[in-house]
This record gives sequence, C-alpha cells and structure tokens, in this order.
Amino acid sequence: MLPRQSKTVRDRNPSRVLCRSFHRPLDAPNRTRSPTGGIGRSIAIAFAEAGANLVLVSLTQSQLDEAAGAVRDAGGDTITIATDVTDRAAVSAMADQVKQAQGRVDILVNNAGGGIEPKSIADSDPELWIEDVNVNLISAYLVTRAILPLMKKSGGKIINTGSGMGHSSGAGSSAYHVGKAGMWMLTRCMADEVWEDGITVNELIPGPVATDLTAGRMEVGGPPPFSPSEYVKGPDDVVPLAMWLATQPPHGPTAQSFSLIRRAI
Repeated sequence: MLPRQSKTVRDRNPSRVLCRSFHRPLDAPNRTRSPTGGIGRSIAIAFAEAGANLVLVSLTQSQLDEAAGAVRDAGGDTITIATDVTDRAAVSAMADQVKQAQGRVDILVNNAGGGIEPKSIADSDPELWIEDVNVNLISAYLVTRAILPLMKKSGGKIINTGSGMGHSSGAGSSAYHVGKAGMWMLTRCMADEVWEDGITVNELIPGPVATDLTAGRMEVGGPPPFSPSEYVKGPDDVVPLAMWLATQPPHGPTAQSFSLIRRAI
C-alpha cells in the first residue's frame, strides 16, 4: 500500500534528520545563509558542514533531492529515504535501511509538522484533525521507537521540534495545539526512559519562521504574529540552538524545552 498523501501540503524540507556525530569544527564562517527552504533543510546543511554523515527522511523523493543537493554542496555525505513518517510499516522499513547504511544513529531530529486542520472543533473534519495529530505527534513516536535501538549502542541526542502553541490553548487549530502539546510531553517521557542509555531528549521551539510553507503569510523581519515583541526568523536563525543541543555532553540538559520565542508561553 502506497503512503497516503496529505490533502494539504506538508513541510517542504526533511521531516527527519538522522546523523552520525560531527568531526569538524562547528563554526562555519563562510556559511551561505538562505531565507528560503525550511528548518530541517537548514539544520541538515549545518550538520553537514560540521562533518556529520546524514540520513534525510521526508514524504517525497523530490523534497529530498533538493535538500540532499544542498547538503552535498556543503561538503556533506547523505542518503535519502522517502517515507511517510505517520505509517508504522514505512517507518520500520526506513529504520532497517538506516541500520544497513549507517549501523548507528547519534542524533535524531524529529521535525515533521504542519497545520493541516485549522478549523474549530465543531467545524473540523475528523479525518484531517486526526492527520494533523499524526503528523505533529505520532510521527515522532513512531520514528523514535524505530531508531532507538540504533542509538542505545553509543548514546546520542534527540531533538524534537515543538511549538509555543503546544504550551498554550487557543480557539481554532485545536489539532495543532494538541499535537504539539503531545510532543512536549513525549519529550519528557522519552527523556525519563532513555537517560541511562546516555541519550538526551529536548524540545526545540523555533517560534515564527518564514519558510517556503509560510510564504505569503510571513517574511523575515515582517509584521510579527502573536505579539509586537515577536520577530519572524529565517530557517537559518534556528540552527545555532539546534547545534547547541546536538553538541551537549551526555550529562547535559534533558527533558527540557528550549525556545527562540520572544513572548511568554
């Protein structure tokens, strides 16, 4: 059975970045900053520049080909696996491919997300509501469960992309609120279960970011949503926090939420 395509467009960048540890200095003074693309793409490029061997996972091969080209241009080595990360059988097959290709995983970035059903509960489509939660929460559970055996060998880092909306309520977009709230709690539960294996698990909250997916609604430095104190970032602005989380020692922070938001949540 072929993976089911969403009725809406999901994030046009890798929904998962899996990699072996870095072996180059982490500063990249000649890095070309791009205001377009997505958060996963920018993180993948930065990890490649630091010398990581990457596995990029996304819904379609066309999404992956562009990101892989950018990673290789940055001097990185990568393989790509087109996978519907909300499909348990597909995720299991992906993990088998990762095991054969890499043997182990040091860093997992769970980055799939998107607002699929923005309507109120009364007006929502149940199928889309459930799909929204699947993309924003269940995918992280499925992928982490499948990849953990490859991380327990030598420890590692799990970075879950969360949202300020997962730490607050609001009318409309209930599925997204619920999915990201679940990601927050999943992060904490994961951390409680794997710390003895030398694995840390933390939530990265980017705040508003202008990506290809939000084109026409947000632009870098443009009118801020939510609060006048907020700032619309580009995907590259999220990279320093992701790099920091990926390079903390095994006794570093875990079960925590780290935010780039400029408002109380």
